[in-house]
Amino acid sequence: MGYTILLAMLVVFVSRMVWADDVTPIPEDKPGVTQWFNTNVAPLSARKGTLDPALEAAEASPRTITVNPKGGEFKTLTEALKSVPAGNTKRVIIKMAPGEYREKVTIDKDKPFITLLGQRNAMPIISFDGTAAKYGTVDSATLIILSDYFMAVNIVVRNTAPMPDGKTKGAQALSMRISGNKAAFYRCRFYGFQDTVCDDTGNHFFKSCYIEGTFDFIFGSGTSLYLKTRLHVVGNGIRVIAAHAGKSADERSGYAFVHCKITGTGGGIYLGRAWMSHPKVVYAYTKMTSVVNPTGWHENKLPAHDKTVFYGEYKCFGPGSHQAKRVPFTQDIDTTEAKRFLSLGYIQGSKWLLPPPTL
Repeated sequence: MGYTILLAMLVVFVSRMVWADDVTPIPEDKPGVTQWFNTNVAPLSARKGTLDPALEAAEASPRTITVNPKGGEFKTLTEALKSVPAGNTKRVIIKMAPGEYREKVTIDKDKPFITLLGQRNAMPIISFDGTAAKYGTVDSATLIILSDYFMAVNIVVRNTAPMPDGKTKGAQALSMRISGNKAAFYRCRFYGFQDTVCDDTGNHFFKSCYIEGTFDFIFGSGTSLYLKTRLHVVGNGIRVIAAHAGKSADERSGYAFVHCKITGTGGGIYLGRAWMSHPKVVYAYTKMTSVVNPTGWHENKLPAHDKTVFYGEYKCFGPGSHQAKRVPFTQDIDTTEAKRFLSLGYIQGSKWLLPPPTL
């Protein structure tokens, strides 16, 4: 009887510990973010018994393979991925040598637990020039991830198709589409123009990344936390960062940009637009340079969307963060409301998010 009670108390303690990790907010002071991350996204050795069982089993005996365009175990990323068996149950770390990998890559749904790992001071580049005209919008991406528990570290992904001229049909060209659940990106760089990153569906985490584009260059129905990520807008004309595709009030998806930085050329950049009826986008502790349009958010094509969009700004700074001329449907969120976008709980991260590997 005593053993049963002790075991029950231990289960309660562990569940509370996980819950606490889920609600601990990202601090406002930037230097404190590193400590927050190290505490809440500790290595596997410190969190055994608290993560998804399938993930813990996969991490127990990881396999490492290498790819090098100049010759090695595999010359292309596609060949390396083919060596991973369908129904994979182990973490497979693909170490990518520096260089350009000119190929269109898809990681199938039946190949979870894949990590693409590059060198921080010599990042490998995956590039291709697929367009919506040839492949369809979401399938035009240079890198398509359909599997769960994916991780990318120190990787550059480019779509090298030309910038849309506003006349050519199907000129959208994605850099990446992430459609798998529980994916993390560390120090990755994504280059494109219209529709650069399709943050499609699932829980995702981006840390210290760089995303460049023109119009709707982060779009989809993902539930994603972008931390210390630079959002860089290029080109001319109307330019929009986020086009979240929420379709109902009950949908829990959304994008949270925390401690990010918005830069670009020219002026008139919009933080987001209502591609669908119920987008949810929040910027917190984010530096907004003068490139941000004073109104903040793109006017809704359908007036009814004024009542259904959720656009929040919380303690942002910089000349583009001034609230005086913001559109009236901008949410003035308070500390209590902001907290749900400022923790791992937003992406259910305490059950699956791990720090990048060190090899």
